[in-house]
Formats: sequence, C-alpha cells, structure tokens
Amino acid sequence: MTSVLVLNGPNLNLLGTRQPEVYGSATLAMVEDACRAHAAKIGFEIACLQSNHEGALIDAIHDAKGRHQGIVLNAGAYTHTSIALMDALISVEIPAVEVHLSNIHARETFRHTSYIAKASLGQICGFGTQGYLLALDALAAHLKATGAA
Repeated sequence: MTSVLVLNGPNLNLLGTRQPEVYGSATLAMVEDACRAHAAKIGFEIACLQSNHEGALIDAIHDAKGRHQGIVLNAGAYTHTSIALMDALISVEIPAVEVHLSNIHARETFRHTSYIAKASLGQICGFGTQGYLLALDALAAHLKATGAA
C-alpha cells in the first residue's frame, strides 16, 4: 500500500492555541486524524510526525527513503530558512508537497521565500487544515500518473 509521511515542523504542536486568527482552531491531533481518515479513503497509509528540531525533521526525511512514497511537509518557519531541509528532500528523491495553513504570500515579506518549494512538487497555502487533504490528493494524482502508486 502507498505510504505517505505527514511531517510538521516547529510550533505546529501548538495548533489550536497559537494565533487561532492566523492558524485556525484545529489542533495538530485533529489535523492528523483528518489526514488519516482522508488517506484511508484514497488508499494510502500515513505516518505523522511533528518536531520543533530541524535535525529531527531531516532525520525523518532521510528515514522516509524506502518506506514512504510521498511526503506532505509543513516546515513552519524552517520553510524560509532551511537549506538543510531542502537538501534532504532533494537527496531522498521522494515526491513532496509543501503545505501552510496561512497564505504565506499575503503575510510578512520574509515568509514569501520558500526553500522547501524548490524541492517540492508544489505548494498549497492559505486553505487552513484543508491544505493537508489537498496535498494528499495532489500526491495521489502524481503517484498514479507516474506509476508509483
């Protein structure tokens, strides 16, 4: 069965309480549950991981090679700073979709730059938690089109 890693970066463990006017009221557990339910509908297995530590996220991406056929990544603020995460995604050659709850292009200028986008199939931002489900659908379409699913 096709397996996807849903990987969340720094501060996403605070979803539901951190700036709900920007990030919504859903908790990370609710996001993960929605991803699991949607993945089951489209025939995917998923693993979920959140870390506030860049190295742990890099390790998870490395560990995904040979285990997962896709990655959904919300790298949080590391999106705008981490060449290391970009390099990890490029190195493992696993299709990835970048997700953000808010529209990063409508926010502060520093958020407009994404190193993750350079290593991803695409970027979904501004649709709240629905973005994760859209990312799973995008991966499903890509994997089917390439024969990897």
